[in-house]
Amino acid sequence: MNRIHSNQELIYRRRWICPLVKSAIKTFPAVVISGARQVGKSTFLQNEFPDFKYLSLDDFSTLQQAKRDPASLWMDSDRVIIDEAQKAPELFPAIKSAIDRTQRKIRFVLSGSSNILLMKNISETLAGRAVYFEMLPMSMGEMETGKESPQNFFNIIQSDYRGKEQDIGAVNPIPFLFRGFMPPLINLTADKDVLLWWEGYIKTYLERDLRTLSQIESLIDFRRVMEAFALRTGNVLNQTEISRDTGVSQPTVHRYIKLLEVSNIIKKVPAYYSNRTKRITKSPKVFFIDAGLSAYLSGYHHKESLKNARELGAFFETMIFMHLTILSELMIPKAKIFYWRTTAGKEVDFIMEHGKNLFAFEVKLTKKPSFNDIKNLLTFIEEYPGTSRGILLHTGSSVKWLHSKVIAVPWWWIGE
Repeated sequence: MNRIHSNQELIYRRRWICPLVKSAIKTFPAVVISGARQVGKSTFLQNEFPDFKYLSLDDFSTLQQAKRDPASLWMDSDRVIIDEAQKAPELFPAIKSAIDRTQRKIRFVLSGSSNILLMKNISETLAGRAVYFEMLPMSMGEMETGKESPQNFFNIIQSDYRGKEQDIGAVNPIPFLFRGFMPPLINLTADKDVLLWWEGYIKTYLERDLRTLSQIESLIDFRRVMEAFALRTGNVLNQTEISRDTGVSQPTVHRYIKLLEVSNIIKKVPAYYSNRTKRITKSPKVFFIDAGLSAYLSGYHHKESLKNARELGAFFETMIFMHLTILSELMIPKAKIFYWRTTAGKEVDFIMEHGKNLFAFEVKLTKKPSFNDIKNLLTFIEEYPGTSRGILLHTGSSVKWLHSKVIAVPWWWIGE
């Protein structure tokens, strides 16, 4: 099945979080959407909120006005979008004042390529007034026109789900791991164009966005650390190893990790544990938000080289993590994602916790899933018998029950 689009026509594709954002802005005076550069925030806002006044702080004049006299930006409107809002922290007390003065009747949609929840002074200013969403690169289903919601996922997590075993077709993950899921990449079919786009993306991030977040002594060192992390996407965080391999001091590596996290380039996934589990690994795993970015930074500039990459399994797991994170954003309240690993080496790739419900996901680069592939899932289910479902995501074509609580499905299926 060929899922790479060759059509060059630019089509706006509605994002799955759209209904949630639109519902939230009816109730709350402020909605905050964070996400890395180029994930589609501005396109989303301009298409879905045409009756809002749109302002971008990427515009230097607007930025100056936001810093000097922020309230003047919305003197003629009570429905306002402010893009790249984190560039002017002076905005947020003024937004709080406007919300309180109008008795919460004014409406703000704020977006930023920095994770505003991690920017403490800003998130505290809007406490009780704002709800937060995260936009990630596009899922498989969002890339396909007409897919309004990931129905397969919401079906499979139902306790009474009894899906029929069937062959539904395989999708080769390699082209997606190479290209990635950023919206501007959808219509790029030539490998060289994909490579040029990613290099431009990194250059813009290093030379523009980072300098607004923090003073970086050496962009060369920062890129070296970023590349070292790319090779370790999906692995437990080891700052000592990164420092040794890059020659960058541990305190500097620690600061760079924080910058990568604040700018939505990487995400930390904590270990899952409860009081009943005595011996587990507690350090977080680190994932890039887009497997295409980690593959590019790792030096895989041809699909053929990626096929034989030592890190292929980790890149595949990174792609699944992105999809699960997108899906978690659609759940109310948002689901939490963990991984599980004992000190004896038993591991389950992802644990999704939603209230009292647990869903365990194992990710395997196999076209023929078997009972042997779910041994760690069964160990986790034995440890946590309340687990609602175990799900094995694979590269084959079959939907197949491997246990009364474990179903194997093709990787792409949950993203549609």
